[in-house]
Amino acid sequence: MNPSGDQYWLEVDGQEASVVEVGGGLRTYTLDGVDVLDGYGVDDIADGGRGQNLIPWPNRIADGKYSFAGADLQLALTEPSRHNASHGLVRWANWTVRAQEDDRVVMELVLHPQPGYPFTLELAVEYRLGAGGLSVATTATNGGDRPCPYGAGAHPYLTVGTDLVDDAVLLLPAETRLEADSRGIPTAAVAVEGTSFDFREAGPVGDRVVDHAYTDLTGNEAVLAAPDGQRRVTLWWDASYRWVMVFTGDTLVPSRRRRGLAIEPMTCAPNAFVTGDGLRVLEPEESWTTVWGIAAGPAR
Repeated sequence: MNPSGDQYWLEVDGQEASVVEVGGGLRTYTLDGVDVLDGYGVDDIADGGRGQNLIPWPNRIADGKYSFAGADLQLALTEPSRHNASHGLVRWANWTVRAQEDDRVVMELVLHPQPGYPFTLELAVEYRLGAGGLSVATTATNGGDRPCPYGAGAHPYLTVGTDLVDDAVLLLPAETRLEADSRGIPTAAVAVEGTSFDFREAGPVGDRVVDHAYTDLTGNEAVLAAPDGQRRVTLWWDASYRWVMVFTGDTLVPSRRRRGLAIEPMTCAPNAFVTGDGLRVLEPEESWTTVWGIAAGPAR
């Protein structure tokens, strides 16, 4: 058995993607046999959050503690070195297939009540290949009898064929960056203007160490391009995603470090279960669908 469970393949017009049972995540995506994602092998686990769905919260919750509807709740600390609850509750769950065709697959999971998150979520993620590339639609439905807190994110690592992300060129239409402490918990929102973290005009990633959430987005896509301009990958998002995490991978194992650039669309800020910043509250039987995607090809 593969560490990521069963594999589900999509193939359309030179595009090929693999979606996995474990976490319902995206393992690989290629165009004409060329990697668009810095994914992982069929014999490997999804290291560094690679390709995973981050539900019912993206990023981190400090100390795993939050209050909701008058109750104090404690989540398991899945990032013990930083004393955080990290990247939600569905990354290692076994998802099932609701539908599968050549160009699409729908993965689903029921997240049952558990310590720290005593709510029921019915989840479905549709991956679809088409003329515009790959789209990912995430639908969450509150299957319980009381409101529940919710946020969603995704964790793709993009590549344009450079050995390291240092040589790649990034365009990110964001006015503000969230500064964070050593645990990755935001401490302040600062304007990017006049700083080395300003990617509103396309420029090389260089040797910058980036592990920050960006917000105040002025557009709906980030673009990573090869230095010669011959390849580019565009990650786009709908209006539900108001934060984008950028991670150069400096804390990964050496063989993975700075090999791909994680550009992670998020519907809420890090630590949103505590701060409420972007947190969505789903009423019983309420559904919410959010969509992001990836397009790749020669530079325009």
